[in-house]
Amino acid sequence: MTAWNADTEAGASELGAVTVVEGSSFCISSHTGDVHAGGSQGAYYQDTRIVSRWVLCINGEPREPLVARNPTAFQAEYVGRACTEDGRFESPLLVQHQRSIGSGLRDDITIRNYSSEPSNCTIEVILDADLADLFDVKGGRAGHVDGTLKTAHEDRLYIESRHSNGQQRGVSFHAEGAKVTEEGLTFNVTIPARTDWTATVIALPITNGKEPENPFTAATPLSHSVGAQRHEQWEEHVPRISVTDINVTGVLEKSQRDLGSLRIFDAKHPDRAAVAAGAPWFMALFGRDSLLASYMSLMVDPSLAAGTLQTLAGLQGTKVDIDSEEEPGRIPHEVRLGVTAGHSLGGTAYFGTADATPLFVSTLGELSRWGLGSDIIESLLPHADRAIEWMEKYGDRDGDGFIEYQRPNPHGLINQGWKDSWDGINFADGTMAEAPIALCEVQAYAYAAYVGRSLLARAAGDTAVERRCADRAEALKEAFNKTFWLPDKGYYALALDRDKKPVDSCTSNMGHCLWVGIVDEDKAPLVAERLMSPEMFTGWGIRTLASDMGAYNPVSYHNGSVWPHDTAIVATGLMRYGFVEEASRVASGLFDAAKHFGGRLPELFCGFDRSDFPEPVPYPTACSPQAWAAAAPVQLARILLRFDPDFTRDVLHLAPILPASFGTFSADNVLLGDSRITIEAAGPTGSVAGLPENLRLRNDPRPPLAGDLFG
Repeated sequence: MTAWNADTEAGASELGAVTVVEGSSFCISSHTGDVHAGGSQGAYYQDTRIVSRWVLCINGEPREPLVARNPTAFQAEYVGRACTEDGRFESPLLVQHQRSIGSGLRDDITIRNYSSEPSNCTIEVILDADLADLFDVKGGRAGHVDGTLKTAHEDRLYIESRHSNGQQRGVSFHAEGAKVTEEGLTFNVTIPARTDWTATVIALPITNGKEPENPFTAATPLSHSVGAQRHEQWEEHVPRISVTDINVTGVLEKSQRDLGSLRIFDAKHPDRAAVAAGAPWFMALFGRDSLLASYMSLMVDPSLAAGTLQTLAGLQGTKVDIDSEEEPGRIPHEVRLGVTAGHSLGGTAYFGTADATPLFVSTLGELSRWGLGSDIIESLLPHADRAIEWMEKYGDRDGDGFIEYQRPNPHGLINQGWKDSWDGINFADGTMAEAPIALCEVQAYAYAAYVGRSLLARAAGDTAVERRCADRAEALKEAFNKTFWLPDKGYYALALDRDKKPVDSCTSNMGHCLWVGIVDEDKAPLVAERLMSPEMFTGWGIRTLASDMGAYNPVSYHNGSVWPHDTAIVATGLMRYGFVEEASRVASGLFDAAKHFGGRLPELFCGFDRSDFPEPVPYPTACSPQAWAAAAPVQLARILLRFDPDFTRDVLHLAPILPASFGTFSADNVLLGDSRITIEAAGPTGSVAGLPENLRLRNDPRPPLAGDLFG
């Protein structure tokens, strides 16, 4: 999930930082609640930093921090001790600070005077906004935008900027009873003995002269805010999970909460939610990330996948544009709203990815198996057909039947698969491959797209499209197994380089090929053996690159680290081909890793072996929460249940292989078609209550190589 142009050096988080997020808005602060200038902290709205400094001082001094916590994804609470007017060490003044993010920032400050005497206090909130674009902050280029104007009015502080492209961005700060200056807000108060003083400080973004809809106000209860209502609705909507192993329960519950917090909403379609890639820097739509995350979270809420598909369909390419890499039918890689996004991306949407377009089609096919409404599927079929046209006309650049990528400009991503860092695609000796590059997993996704579109055509009675796509899938599978297989090594090449030479490094990518069923049955045992080898399986998860490869580094972004989503996909592929014990070992390892991360899997962690360290080693700039990492435990639960609905064949497969350590598993309120079902499982047995009338329960696993999508 490298951001455009690989600006990862700024890091995803800071030590001790507290992050709150709602929709595409987020705020990063210190553990005190203060936002300090000069780094990446701040409040962001539509990819613009609307607060770059927020420092609370009482009687000229900062608070002594006591505790900080996140009761919900969009709220944080900070508790500290204030300095008294006379500077007494044992201060009776307790400061409680609640922060909420959404259409701006709201900070509710309460100071409790536990003394038997009144306390005189000068309370200052020092404020600033550099109105910097998120890309500039992340790349270390932030500073006040040229032309920024700061104006102190009687009741509020305005900071505004006008950009060369005519766009205006700004923010207003206000709080009832405060003295307003260009430095911030000041309150001079006397807090009576054993009473409280409260104030609400609000920062409202201004876009081209307009404040957002449903803005924060001091008079509106927080429970009525958009973020609170969305959170409440999400909690009511998602499954209620109970596992005897309370650690597993905690991991799955946290995954559900994080997926809820990472939803973003289209203002034109407020009932439609898509999945953002991750907090804090990727609270935006990413084609590949959003599609894979929504696929893996189907057991939580299939409508996330539907909303993601609908949102991406509205952004699908219509023309050839070298700067943004847009092409007709192509699904975008990344969508941003900041005023300078056009300078970085070549437009608000950047299309430089090889895999989002086939994943779009295959995800639509998968949703048909989950009983998605035919009206949504029918509305998306033209977009799926345009995506397949892109695969064949623009994706396959040289007509060899494989999808390749090569950036057409000097500023796009060099590598355009999921390992999109500049050094992510290399040979066994460590030499980097040169574009055009055809990745193995991209061919697998294309195969899944053809299979999925064929099944959709079958359901619609379109025999011509069904036959054409089935034939393309069959031909691609044959060509892939002939060209990418390395018989002397017993695994698949990572890619083909510009000279059609197989890139012979051993990577986790081939596990994605197992996932979609493109691997020949006779080759699968060797692939599984290599994936489970000590060079690949750390005991916590699957390394992105085997430890015996030339570019291996356990503390690298893509060359030896462990990515939870990648490991979950590998486990799914192992299960699909019937490697039940191996899939269970991988799933158990990743659940164990999650416990060491407080129940929340990060974007990635270091690839050290489990025998080397008693805990998984964090990667220093990993995003958390991150969408496909949050979805990984959900996908693992699904494969351990061997839960496979198929409305196209009127069956539901449920054949659990839960580890004994899990104990019993129960999930109710699971959405399947138009019904809410309850799943009960323990060890090898399972049952379903509330099954839709047209579905027949089968207590056997789905056939490993059934001719339909995914597994």
